[in-house]
Amino acid sequence: MRDLRIGIDVGGTNTDAVLLDDAGGVVSKTKVPTTQDPSEAITSALTAVLPAETERVARVVLGTTHAVNAILERRGLRRVAVVRIGAPATRSVRPLFGWPEDLRSAVSAGEAVVRGGVEIDGRDVVPLDADEVAAFLRGVGAGAEAVAITGVFSPLDPRQELAVAQLAAEALGPVPVSLGHRIGSLGLLERENATVLNAALGSVIGQVVSGLQVAMADHRLACPAFLAQNDGTPMAVGLARELPVLTIGSGPANSVRGAAALSRLDEAIVVDVGGTSTDVGVLARGFPRESTAGVEMGGVRTNFRMPDLVSIALGGGSIVGSDGSPGPRSVGAALTTDALVFGGETPTLTMTLKDAATGAVIDPATIVEPANSAAVAANEWRRANLFVSGPRDHTLPVLTTAAEHADPTHSYANNDFRVQTDLADEDSRITRTATSIVYQLADVAGLEPGTYSDLQGAEWDDAIVEEAHRFVRESGGFNLDASSL
Repeated sequence: MRDLRIGIDVGGTNTDAVLLDDAGGVVSKTKVPTTQDPSEAITSALTAVLPAETERVARVVLGTTHAVNAILERRGLRRVAVVRIGAPATRSVRPLFGWPEDLRSAVSAGEAVVRGGVEIDGRDVVPLDADEVAAFLRGVGAGAEAVAITGVFSPLDPRQELAVAQLAAEALGPVPVSLGHRIGSLGLLERENATVLNAALGSVIGQVVSGLQVAMADHRLACPAFLAQNDGTPMAVGLARELPVLTIGSGPANSVRGAAALSRLDEAIVVDVGGTSTDVGVLARGFPRESTAGVEMGGVRTNFRMPDLVSIALGGGSIVGSDGSPGPRSVGAALTTDALVFGGETPTLTMTLKDAATGAVIDPATIVEPANSAAVAANEWRRANLFVSGPRDHTLPVLTTAAEHADPTHSYANNDFRVQTDLADEDSRITRTATSIVYQLADVAGLEPGTYSDLQGAEWDDAIVEEAHRFVRESGGFNLDASSL
């Protein structure tokens, strides 16, 4: 009897799996780190939740945020030759108009607007110029990993798109081709954007589908497998390979459906905070509310079927830059090895929530990079100089060693508001308390808030610094409560 089903969510940071019975009750569940090869994480998750009688499993459904994360982070995307069939009528607006420049650079292998297109009644605006299409495709050559083809009014008559697809096969060989009439509705620019994204995402979703199939084969699971679509309903894995853009909202859609199941509410706003991104959706009548307008994804307007979502490239693993700004890049599944809060060297948003050593909530201003180990060996912290780098209205202090200050080649112009101290290698807590030390030393010195910039070049009294040094070593750090800073 096939009375069980498995749900899997492959996120940028973790992969979760649950085994459900016929009544929707949770039989078993697990969470494992997502791996570079998704099949490894999926296999581990399946191993943890599978029953002894695998023949009882009726189906496996997988949802993933890989597609949206790839767009938000601009990585893992195929380079796409973009063909619009619509000259001369549509040349006033170029393909990929309005795309963020970094995303366009990551995706575009070349763009062309060729003669062709149809009227709303199916008549040709002008005949398709096959020679122009062939010349463009030969020009992009091996630089194109996929082709996106969009024609004017192609949802009403796809003849010209299909003809260009044949030309692409002849010119480029077995390169994946995405056709606009299969993806979006009427609205040329939005449909074109969705088609290009679909072409770019082929490798990302292909990896996940292959990972699922490998994991199921390893466990001898013979049941059907599905990927969740943007509206929370399932689609066959073969179709997901062809139309990966239709899974772009499946992770958040699953979260909304899960929130409905767990809360037993039919109407709610659901916030899904992951390791790489945060998604906000609306639960309406128990299902994700579908957007009635074009949806913006990663700065790109589209018009395919999507839940009404706001996606932000911020999550627990988002990397905090040297200027204090977080994201869009994330350490992803490497959070527990690479993140500063877990003993790694990369500042992440998780660091702003809790100090691993003391358990105290900390201020984002205390996120810093570990000190250079060579400086640790070369210097002792006997005196320090406080410098303020800018320009910002709320510049942060930079704590440096006297030896570094004595070096005339040392530049403070690019300290990027980081706290640097040569004690970090002796105790990781020292790095995380360095900014707090600066402020509290200023209090010891009797300075009023806002006057720290007056200290440029002024040396701290040796006794104050030695006392701070002793306190950090013996007590594990200064008070990290942000309210005290």
